[in-house]
Amino acid sequence: MRTLELTLQEALEICKALSHEHRMEIVRILSEGPLNVNEIADRMELPFSTAAVNIKKLEDAGIISTEIVPGRGSQKVNSKKYDRIIINLTDRGKQEENSFIVELPIGDFVHCDIQPTCGLLSEEGILLVQDDPRSFYEPERKRAQLLWFRSGYVEYHFPNRIPYGTQVEELELSLELCSEAPYHKLDWPSDITCWVNGIEVGTWTSPGDFGGERGFLTPSWWRTMNTQYGLLKSWRISGEGSFIDGVPISPVTVDELAMLDKPYISVRLGVKKNAANVGGINIFGRKFGNYEQDFLMKIKYSPRRARS
Repeated sequence: MRTLELTLQEALEICKALSHEHRMEIVRILSEGPLNVNEIADRMELPFSTAAVNIKKLEDAGIISTEIVPGRGSQKVNSKKYDRIIINLTDRGKQEENSFIVELPIGDFVHCDIQPTCGLLSEEGILLVQDDPRSFYEPERKRAQLLWFRSGYVEYHFPNRIPYGTQVEELELSLELCSEAPYHKLDWPSDITCWVNGIEVGTWTSPGDFGGERGFLTPSWWRTMNTQYGLLKSWRISGEGSFIDGVPISPVTVDELAMLDKPYISVRLGVKKNAANVGGINIFGRKFGNYEQDFLMKIKYSPRRARS
């Protein structure tokens, strides 16, 4: 699948080019295969000149391409260049002055305690042996784009890039998650907990394990009867406490996490064996599910305040 990823500024011209029903219809028609201007005009029952003008706008915006095909009488043939266009509403290239972002692949965990059912997938296929916790210790785990287990945890060590002489104002963690049921089940709650530097900061109850229709990024070889996508969740810890998607979840503050004490920041995600809802966990990488991101950490900091 050919994907074009855009910043907000880049998306402006694309949106202008697609903001007409004729041009949207041309893109749809070209999804079936390349055509010349006459063929497109005939399919849409439009004058040749009208079809040509709209094709030129799509070509200028980079949505379609035009090439000379000698085998068809040296005609210009139009083709669609992309199957999907993604607009990044947050430009990761432009960070706030006093912040930084680190993104870890989901298979880059350093510790784990896994209880079956469990498994790992890459974008090409199944990794190692399913329902065998030993697979989570193999080097191939780093290629994972989807991993799941019934209970236990995976622990990640993010590099600590907090500048010396500063203090942390806020920590935010985000990734795509859902419960883990046999195949999939929309009504399958699971209590998924997050720990930072060994301190429990909050639990989110996932409503279910989502499947039945393909995730936007999920490879075609992975059957829709299985887990397909999750929900993008955000844990945020500030001086006011801990939040999940902006909703207060615990009184733990960012100062309690002591993030300046170690060369890394430990983040653990899991399902407690004694949780009220032991419904497992699926963790999605950037090539599975609905969100093109891995495990993302953002830290805001400020100059250290002088003690009074």
